[in-house]
Amino acid sequence: MMLPNNLMYTKDHEWINIENNIATVGITEYAQSELGDIIFVEFSDIGSEHQTGDTIGTIEAVKTVADLYTPIAGKIIEVNNILDEDPSIINSDPYNKGWILKLEISNSNIDNLMNADEYKKII
Repeated sequence: MMLPNNLMYTKDHEWINIENNIATVGITEYAQSELGDIIFVEFSDIGSEHQTGDTIGTIEAVKTVADLYTPIAGKIIEVNNILDEDPSIINSDPYNKGWILKLEISNSNIDNLMNADEYKKII
C-alpha cells in the first residue's frame, strides 16, 4: 500500500499536504480501498470556515457513505471539481488527481496529524 512520506495523515484515514499556508486534503489509499467504488463526493461550500474535526463533506461508495473531516482548521478555498464528473479518480489516484479540497489554514496546530510511519501502525 502506497503512503507518500511527504504527507501527513489522520486517524480518519485522510491525508494532508501543507504548502505556503494551504492544505490540500484527500483520503488515503487504505480508505478508498475500504470504501470500494466511489460514486459521489459532496463538499462544504467554498468560503466556509471549519475547525479541526468538523465534517466538511461526504464520500458515497456503492455500499456505504462516509463523512470527510477537516484535519486542520481553515477556510475552504477550492474543491476538486473533476470529482463531480468522475469521483472514481479517488479510487485510481487518491494522492494526486483524487485530492478533494484545499483549505487556507487558520490554525497551524498539527499535533493530531501523523507521519507515514505512525499512520502505518494504525492500519
